[in-house]
Amino acid sequence: MNTFKKTIVATTMIFAGTLSGAFSADARTHMPTAGRTSQPIGHAYFCQQLPQECAVRSKATSAPKLTKKRWNDLVEINSFSNNNVEPVTDLDLYGVEEHWTYPKSYGDCEDYVLLKRYMLLQRGWPESSLLITVVKQPNGDGHAVLTVRTDRADYVLDNLEGKVKQWDKTAYRYLKRQSTRHTGHWTTIIDRRNQVASY
Repeated sequence: MNTFKKTIVATTMIFAGTLSGAFSADARTHMPTAGRTSQPIGHAYFCQQLPQECAVRSKATSAPKLTKKRWNDLVEINSFSNNNVEPVTDLDLYGVEEHWTYPKSYGDCEDYVLLKRYMLLQRGWPESSLLITVVKQPNGDGHAVLTVRTDRADYVLDNLEGKVKQWDKTAYRYLKRQSTRHTGHWTTIIDRRNQVASY
């Protein structure tokens, strides 16, 4: 085999290995959820300001197929948002504890989530697969991430993490997320992992 062909084969194997790692699936790759739960106060205020954002109903809620293009969407948008928004608390920026909004240059975790969700919607992702999610960090602090549902797994886009990870490969304890059927409703997450991953 000549040098050119060897290079092509090696590159293909590396790329395939990266994708197989990203696309791997097992029994825990999708978040178990239960019934409806309370809406975070910040999201309730956001819905008052932009009611159209919280009135979307989805009849079809099947998770979309995770293609190479969609994987690239997740990586690119997570990186772009994390690199172009400066983290700052709502208290410092607005003088209140909770103020969810689309960020311009500054924002906190919920604002990153809203931006990433909006950008993925613009690329054709369905509403039912892009879910604002409330978690607890290992230190006990509350945090928000974007859960992206796919046929392979539920992935997390996080302003504290440069990599897009499967939800069960993070160190968070998952509490609640938006409903797949109604953007103004929230659902309990049943996080029964015996040991939260420390990645």
